[in-house]
Amino acid sequence: IPMYFFLANLSLLDTAYISTMVPQILVHLLAPVRVMPRHACLTQIFFLHFLAPWECCLCTATAYDHYAAICQPLRYLVLMGQRTRTGLASISCLLALTSALTHTILAALLKFCGPRLITHFSCDLPPLLKLSCSTTWANELALLFFGFLVALAPCALVVSSYIHVVAAVFRTHSAEGRRKAFSTRGAHITMVCIFYITSVLHCILPSSSHSGLRDRVLSVLYVGLAPMLDPIVYGTCEARPHSSTVRLAHT
Repeated sequence: IPMYFFLANLSLLDTAYISTMVPQILVHLLAPVRVMPRHACLTQIFFLHFLAPWECCLCTATAYDHYAAICQPLRYLVLMGQRTRTGLASISCLLALTSALTHTILAALLKFCGPRLITHFSCDLPPLLKLSCSTTWANELALLFFGFLVALAPCALVVSSYIHVVAAVFRTHSAEGRRKAFSTRGAHITMVCIFYITSVLHCILPSSSHSGLRDRVLSVLYVGLAPMLDPIVYGTCEARPHSSTVRLAHT
């Protein structure tokens, strides 16, 4: 139940993420005149910085769920009770909401004097800050602070959890137990790698004359590719243990 609770939340987040970003990207690819009003740009910034951090935090909660299931199996239902699940999901939502409101309010205070042409698929903060003629130190400080709080810190916790999980799996003497553990947890590891690698590369790679195209490609990967692959990878990897349980129950 705890595992599917987090998977259901991640599925809803992926649906909301795609619904917020992809339609606008398609409109800008097909429309001859690509114009976005200021309020629409701020709305997209809010949802982008609300849904993506929420997914990062939920991935961390899912990694903790996997750690409890593999490393603390006898205490699993106690560690991942309903209060714990609800608390982890609520804290993730509050952190993401704080990040989104901060970035949106600071973006609304920016002033633009010259051309307002954004060379990007969406209205994201980095290309928007390049167009501003006012000071952007507060926006950059907020990006750095929340980047650590809702991206790098959760990533470190996910890595730490899976180091313990992999160590516990290799201590298992049963080959069938190791295979089952990796088959059920491999889906989450795969999707976390796709999401974090593309988003972190988008943030840390140095700027250059060709960085505009690179940033657009990376943004499409973590905005569209990861949510598209989530149901395929999770469905394939989680169906095998579920079907085994059904056959066992029938026998």
